[in-house]
Amino acid sequence: MSYDWLQSSLKTIHKAGWYRTTRTITSAVGNCIEVEGKQYINFSSNDYLGLANDSRLKNAAIAAIQRHGTGTTGSRLVTGHRALHDQLEQSIAALKGTEAALVFSSGYSANIGTIAAIVGKRDLILNDQYNHASLRNGSALSGATCLDYQHCNMPNLRQQLENHRSHFAKCLILTDSVFSMDGDLAPLSEILDLAVEFDSMVLVDEAHATGVLGRSGAGGIEASDCTNRPVIQMGTLSKAIGALGGYVAGSAILIDFLKNRAPSWIYTTALSPADTAAALAGIEIIRTEPEGRDNLWRNIRSLHNQFNLDQFNPIQTFSSDSAIVCIPQPTVQNALKLSQHLQNSGIFAPAIRPPTVPTSRIRLTLMATHTPDQIEMLSTAIRSYFS
Repeated sequence: MSYDWLQSSLKTIHKAGWYRTTRTITSAVGNCIEVEGKQYINFSSNDYLGLANDSRLKNAAIAAIQRHGTGTTGSRLVTGHRALHDQLEQSIAALKGTEAALVFSSGYSANIGTIAAIVGKRDLILNDQYNHASLRNGSALSGATCLDYQHCNMPNLRQQLENHRSHFAKCLILTDSVFSMDGDLAPLSEILDLAVEFDSMVLVDEAHATGVLGRSGAGGIEASDCTNRPVIQMGTLSKAIGALGGYVAGSAILIDFLKNRAPSWIYTTALSPADTAAALAGIEIIRTEPEGRDNLWRNIRSLHNQFNLDQFNPIQTFSSDSAIVCIPQPTVQNALKLSQHLQNSGIFAPAIRPPTVPTSRIRLTLMATHTPDQIEMLSTAIRSYFS
């Protein structure tokens, strides 16, 4: 009896079209993948620079395993700390232009641990309404009062601050720099201006911006000319960097504080030697080989151009200045139908549905390693669906 509700809940999920299952990737990652034995062009990966299968990252991981073993055996404060972790944190801080950085086991744990550490019951959190779930869940865990402001709406954020800031000890504004499900950019400079005016902290999730935006690939903060402003930068090692893990970058005193107060860092086994070494190699490539980022942006521009070849373009996309391009669909069924059409055309681009997003869509992601022919095939397949 105690578990009978599970079957009923699953039926509801099925009926709404929200039911999900995993699909097994049976090849190495890349711009082409094999899914359950069938070959597809991959337009669904967050591996923006194509580094996750780069031989230099793989060789770095293998060398780290041979020297250190496969696991770290404990938390960083007990038996888990390695010199590799220090090297990676120094490399992240150098890329991000901060005094220090701290590596977590995932981007999710970086967000929930940091937010829970720096605000509490006497404080206020203001979330962009489209923020990633890790920011929202970290907000809930903190015990702070949590309010939303309208997506990228600075007058609304100002209004929230004017109405509520004075009633709380501290205030933390949370935003993605690139919104993962829409691909649009937050107005970071304006957010930081408001934070100064209302004595608030800002944490920016750079997961989909690091390696993609900015002159050196440092992310949205760099692209917005905000590198030297007081801000907490969070990001992941698992997207453009091509490895696994998360990080927080900021002032030295912030990082020292998190080492003593962030539960998801203190009580979690340290990042594996292989992942740490692979991330180090990925950051070095981002830092020294801008041509990968140049290729990515060439592909982004190419897809946008092909979607806007005529005046009466039937293909509507969300406004995007990133490697993420989304095609909204009116219903779950429409999104699933378009995804199946693409799959039949040899393109892997699953439908993204509620409750992950408010509006069903196809979420396309560009990689530096996509060829012009592959982008043309994607454009042709989408146009044939709407024609």
